[in-house]
Amino acid sequence: MDAKTMTAIKDEIRDWEQNEVAQFLKKQAERKEAFYTLGDFPVKRVYTAADLEHTPPEDIGLPGRYPFTRGPYPTMYRSRNWTMRQIAGFGTGEDTNKRFKYLIAQGQTGISTDFDMPTLMGYDSDHPMSDGEVGREGVAIDTLADMEALFDGIDLEKISVSMTINPTAWILLAMYIALAEKRGYDLNKLSGTVQADILKEYMAQKEYIFPVEPSVRIVRDCITYSARHMKRYNPINISGYHISEAGSSPLQEVAFTLANLIVYVEEVLKTGMKVDDFAPRLAFFFVCQADFFEEIAKFRAARRCYAKIMKERFGATNPESMRLRFHCQTAAASLTKPQYMVNVIRTTLQALAASLGGCQSLHTNGYDEAFAIPTEDAMRMALRTQQVIAEESNVTQVVDPLGGSYYVEALTTEYERKIFEIIEDVDKRGGALKLIQEGWFQRQIADFAYETALRKQSGEKPVIGVNRFVDGAPDPEIHTHPYDVTTATRQIERTRRVRAERDPVKFSQLLDKLVEVAKDPNENIMPISIELVKAGATMGDFVETLRAIWGTYRETPVY
Repeated sequence: MDAKTMTAIKDEIRDWEQNEVAQFLKKQAERKEAFYTLGDFPVKRVYTAADLEHTPPEDIGLPGRYPFTRGPYPTMYRSRNWTMRQIAGFGTGEDTNKRFKYLIAQGQTGISTDFDMPTLMGYDSDHPMSDGEVGREGVAIDTLADMEALFDGIDLEKISVSMTINPTAWILLAMYIALAEKRGYDLNKLSGTVQADILKEYMAQKEYIFPVEPSVRIVRDCITYSARHMKRYNPINISGYHISEAGSSPLQEVAFTLANLIVYVEEVLKTGMKVDDFAPRLAFFFVCQADFFEEIAKFRAARRCYAKIMKERFGATNPESMRLRFHCQTAAASLTKPQYMVNVIRTTLQALAASLGGCQSLHTNGYDEAFAIPTEDAMRMALRTQQVIAEESNVTQVVDPLGGSYYVEALTTEYERKIFEIIEDVDKRGGALKLIQEGWFQRQIADFAYETALRKQSGEKPVIGVNRFVDGAPDPEIHTHPYDVTTATRQIERTRRVRAERDPVKFSQLLDKLVEVAKDPNENIMPISIELVKAGATMGDFVETLRAIWGTYRETPVY
């Protein structure tokens, strides 16, 4: 816009504030002196073309074209809707398999798998540390036999599978590959992702086993192996979701996630692999919180920042290496037990923001997830929420319908500026790995979480049914997902049967080879891991063996 026009707009705004606004405020004051997004970005009364003065038109651009602000693909949902991927996981592989098939019958278009705490932390189901936790908050997976039960009757070449797993991610990936090979699948036809992002565990979720360096090496190996053997598979889901759920601001969620991205890319480049050989299959996982327009701007800014990082910092030339694709989940931390059916409304608005922000797949939370893992009824309602948005609202007809909104574009640009400020600060302080071990990220998250808690306590941050509109009326009785007390017995029986039936000589030889590979940081851990799971290795076999070599991580406390 030329300078004369911009000056005229600013003059008109000034006149409007001195006349219409000033006169109206004399009759009716605004609700508060200053307004902010939930992420503490100041919000103006109105936005105009003048707020886009410092946003180059090419930074907004067009969908499917660098810097991908308006979407990673040119036609977005006009070609096909986002993948509807409701998470499921409880009991044994057979138990969760039934839930998968139920959700697929209800119209789910992708599978998302939650694993129980022993599986996440690398304990077999018969380990003393697993007592009381087997299959309680996710599915129990000890061996390849469990993976076979989990995906029984499901064609893995036709449906994408996401696995929410962290320090033991490579073992689950090895089992998934072994299962695919046993069925005779083409690995290049498999789609989906394994979360694998270990750095956000040290920052936020605290599910880690090994020290940082070998853990990052494992992630590197997953990425390089998949790039060579699984051309459609996303070997990592770099996750801001858990950073946010730990209490971070939306800005920290994206900036810290991109700081982790930089570490992973640098580690893979050290192997000699070129950035365009693996970057097209990097994927992300973000949350969608309650501030509707802020979340949309956050997603748009994340795409723009990622594109610039990959092009300018790492020299990517393939547009697919600069195209950020992300799975989104509505915010579990926003769900409440009081007036729990209000969670349906929260989830609906968050899902709508995720779709307007251009997500590639979406999980919508069940209304009962503040109590336990969701029931079938809650999951059906959550899936129907996505389906109504996709099929009835017509928001999918136009790509990036909020593109050009003065407010959304101004907030997108402000997010981009702040994200790069944080990344520059991380670089100056020595990089993400150094700052993780110093507790720097953890302190940032803890500080914002504490401030948020105070705002909820005071009522400054409204939570309907908790600190606003608390009517005292009892909520309808809720029926939560039951825990089958036979789960542990059934699971342990299979694990022990696999141990008893495996070839002890072959297994011992392969375990020795795992030790050799682990001690050589230039070796890739995936091939031997695939051999071992085929030979009957359990999750605990891997972890206990490697713990003896690498040790365990102990976090520096953050006060």
